[in-house]
Amino acid sequence: MKALVTGATGFVGSHIARQLIEAGYAVRAFYRSQKKLSQLADLELEAVPGDLDDIARLERACAGCELVFHVAAKADYWKDDDRDALWRVNVEGTRNLLTAAIAAGVGRVVFTSSASTIGIRPGTQSADETDRFSLPPERFWYAYTKLKAEEVAAEFVADGLDVVTLNPAVIIGPGDLNAISGSFILETARFQWLLPLSSGGISVIDVRDVARAHLAAIDRGESGERYILSTANLTYQQWFGLIAAACGVRPPLLSTPDWLLEPTARLVDLLRLLGIQTPTDANQTRLGSSHVYFDAGKAERELGAPQIDIETSLRDTFEWYQRHGYINDNWLTRLIAWF
Repeated sequence: MKALVTGATGFVGSHIARQLIEAGYAVRAFYRSQKKLSQLADLELEAVPGDLDDIARLERACAGCELVFHVAAKADYWKDDDRDALWRVNVEGTRNLLTAAIAAGVGRVVFTSSASTIGIRPGTQSADETDRFSLPPERFWYAYTKLKAEEVAAEFVADGLDVVTLNPAVIIGPGDLNAISGSFILETARFQWLLPLSSGGISVIDVRDVARAHLAAIDRGESGERYILSTANLTYQQWFGLIAAACGVRPPLLSTPDWLLEPTARLVDLLRLLGIQTPTDANQTRLGSSHVYFDAGKAERELGAPQIDIETSLRDTFEWYQRHGYINDNWLTRLIAWF
């Protein structure tokens, strides 16, 4: 059986392609960036260049494939500088891909969305697939575009296309070339105990478990349904404590009081207005006191439970960054460690 993977050179897409090949599938990798093909260098697959705005090329990529894994997206979670690009890739790109899938007679599409499209419950409650996105679009434009992409998918399901949607929480693991979620590890290794902690929390999962759930969705996912993928819900104190242990440094000691988050967010807005880039944006800062927790029970029951614990995932991620030269032992890190 042949499967097309869009975004195959990316973090999640490359792991899906790898597991598909290990499971005996023939894989066609649809990619945009030539320089990232190194992610797939050791795999026997068919690599096809293209872009999500080219329907004719998408139709040729889908031709002869029984399965399509639509992973490609513009994943600039907290960088809303180019909202048109986020909309074009995440929403219209999904529409183009699904149009091509119908034209090619694809049997099933597994669509990689995001848990950020799920609403946040108050306090420390875990949200599930029934919770509607609850942030103003301008506060999290990436999540809003993924939500709209899900609505596009629902339109195609209504027209008869078989689409299963997966909603991963924050994804960590080896191979994150762009250090999207990997920035947690890199910043902790760099600043160590100096990183400030806020009172909220996070939901996380290893990329290999995300890929495993995609393969499980081939036979066990229900068309038109969405599945939250998560391994653990952790307070930021727990999360950064585990990261520090994986990096072999002291955990963060400084706490940011909740009342300071809004003034800090306004300062971040001002700095970005002046063209000064900051590690996080204002909207991410405002969510620092929220427990963004998710209930992955539905996915565990229907697709299977995650196999990799977060401690192992963090160690593997740190070691991967070390091997690939992302972790720098310089005078600053040594000075911080000395105090």
